Amino acid sequence: MKKDFLGKLEERKKAPISIGLIGLGQMGRGFFAQTAYVPYVKVNAICDVDLQKAIKNLESIGLNIDEISIVNNVSDAESAIANGKIVLTDDSSIVTKIGSIEIILEATGVPSVAAYNAFSAIQNGKHIVLLTVEADVVVGRILRKMAESAGVVYTVAYGDEPGVTKELYDSVVSLGFKVIAAGKGKNNPLRFEATPEELANEAQTKKMNPRMLCSFVDGTKTAIEMTALSNATGLVPDIRGMHGPECSWNELPKVFDLKKNGGILLRPGVVDYCRGIAPGVFVIATTEDMIIREELEYLNMGNGPNYLFYRPYHLTSLETLVSIYKAVIYGEPTIVPLYKPFSETIAIAKRDLKTGEVIDGIGGFTVYGTIERHDISTQSKFVPISLTEGATVLKDISKGSPITFDDVKLKDNLLLNLYRLQEALNFE
Repeated sequence: MKKDFLGKLEERKKAPISIGLIGLGQMGRGFFAQTAYVPYVKVNAICDVDLQKAIKNLESIGLNIDEISIVNNVSDAESAIANGKIVLTDDSSIVTKIGSIEIILEATGVPSVAAYNAFSAIQNGKHIVLLTVEADVVVGRILRKMAESAGVVYTVAYGDEPGVTKELYDSVVSLGFKVIAAGKGKNNPLRFEATPEELANEAQTKKMNPRMLCSFVDGTKTAIEMTALSNATGLVPDIRGMHGPECSWNELPKVFDLKKNGGILLRPGVVDYCRGIAPGVFVIATTEDMIIREELEYLNMGNGPNYLFYRPYHLTSLETLVSIYKAVIYGEPTIVPLYKPFSETIAIAKRDLKTGEVIDGIGGFTVYGTIERHDISTQSKFVPISLTEGATVLKDISKGSPITFDDVKLKDNLLLNLYRLQEALNFE
């Protein structure tokens, strides 16, 4: 008899899915804590640049120091795992090369580092799940292609808004509805000029990295998440930066409608966000069939013609196991970019930038990200924000201006090289 999903998981109790976790910050810590209650998986190796902080995080979860083995080479790592230890290292390449590891979870939040780790995982025949969506939006297409060629799964993680919204979108489209808009709620107030310094106290209270919190407040994270959703679905931003209205759940179907119908949209088929419904995600869809409309009204979905399909929560890293199960058990991704790009998260100057300055990237003092259609971004030579960390300003850039490739000298690293190769190739 063919086993259902939980039946297939039961088969992994005797040989749990072996996971390598890279990044033990807020997301990685939450994920690791969750795995203690799941008999189908085992985190066998962990990498973090700050070993002492990592040990404290592991102890706070309840791990005994005697269960951890700090290593600096693959051989010692494999021996430690064979002896029942959890490997800890500050070298991510060790984790991606361990033979028994089946899948890598990348949770560093740093796009250049995440691209390296994803590349290394694929090269070593490991499935790769990215919590660092900042890397996917800039080099996701080439990482997907490489993974498919290597016979492994590349995917962005379930639990964050892009993956959860994509699941909802797939369900709605599979039922024959026409999608008008899809998106997420935004938790934080929007302030483009926010800096990690002014958010330091709040970040400490929330046990967050100040730069990560800053990327939420200045809108970069929302733009990146909706760029990932756009590139996975073909939906596009209606305008640069999206609309981002403030409204309640029951107002969404009317707000996200065409202007001619009293809504805010210039076109159907868009990604956007809303303030007032966080932490949920939504899809607004319609049908012209009167019988289906009658059925939807009977089912308390409203009078139409637009209908709200929504999920009032997302659990970030606590739901990431879903992506791991899909990748290992079914060989399927949660959310990946299509080979045709639709959107880009471009860099905007937070303040006047002077010649010779070095840009500090996502969640910093110098730039924030906003979503733009890919064709416009390409024509205008706008720089994706994920490439900006370490870039040198070549000429003065005024506050609020999109940064172009002519304005800066980008830092040479694997992320940039993958991006250039991706843009030179035709995957379609």
